[in-house]
Amino acid sequence: MIDHALFDPAKADPDAERLNQEIIAAQARAPDPWSMPVAEVRERRRRGSTAYPAMPRSARAETMTIPGPGGPLALRVIRPQRKPRGAYLHIHSGGWVWGGADEQDPWLERIAERCGFVCVSVEYRLAPEHPYPAPIDDCEAAALWLYHEGRKLFGIEALTIGGESVGAHLSVMTLLRLRDRHRLPKAFRGANLFSGLYDLGVTASARNWGDERLVLNSTDIRRFADGFVPEGVARRSPEVSPLYADLAGLPPALFSVGTRDPLLDDTLFMSMRWAAANNGGYTSVYTGGCHVFIRYPLAMTQRALELIERFLMALA
Repeated sequence: MIDHALFDPAKADPDAERLNQEIIAAQARAPDPWSMPVAEVRERRRRGSTAYPAMPRSARAETMTIPGPGGPLALRVIRPQRKPRGAYLHIHSGGWVWGGADEQDPWLERIAERCGFVCVSVEYRLAPEHPYPAPIDDCEAAALWLYHEGRKLFGIEALTIGGESVGAHLSVMTLLRLRDRHRLPKAFRGANLFSGLYDLGVTASARNWGDERLVLNSTDIRRFADGFVPEGVARRSPEVSPLYADLAGLPPALFSVGTRDPLLDDTLFMSMRWAAANNGGYTSVYTGGCHVFIRYPLAMTQRALELIERFLMALA
């Protein structure tokens, strides 16, 4: 049961709200990302900013290369320092357009140590150079490799999957492909889905957010979808929008979202469809949290990360 009081702005975490105002001000001063070449935006994102702080790269990470549908596919691997209990296939955020597998190493190091999971992050191809279906194809290939080869290589059985924003979208699309194309509905025991984008036709919360950029705004979400979905593909087809897919037979999922996220509806709608499909799991709503707020140093972040870790550990 979701307590409706969670959506009361008066109950927002004061530190989160102060951070939200700092992000809004910083992004208002910055150039519009859509006025610059995509390569420049990608480089700015890697350097980090007040609005999108860079996370340190792990000295422990290694890169493995596997065959992919578009050529060699890189996987960034962070292993636990003890015998592994399972693996976590991570899919990064960035609107299918920006981002990389090395931009969230501290999260993956933390999961490796606290959960004992080998963390594997997919360097999938990015739009608009490689639109649908390329990013999903790459994530599907990584999941199949982990199921067929990675379990033996790492000496584990339990597999989990997850990501943030479009990483959550790609995680669900990967699970659907495993079920429908490969008859592997439970190859992964659970999914960690944070601030996901599940409706490329754009939900009401995303559509009505407006121009104010708190990490994301309405224009960003539409432009991401424009870059990912080629001409002739229906935006609300289950092939690209998992909110409209048959979700039966998928594993339990932890859905997490902040109430100051333009993609709030995506998580609320998808988590209820997941529950209605009898897949099991949990939905956690954080009052005042912005889009993928776990990137920022907040007490709320620690609570959310600890819940993710408990969820993943219960699956091993």
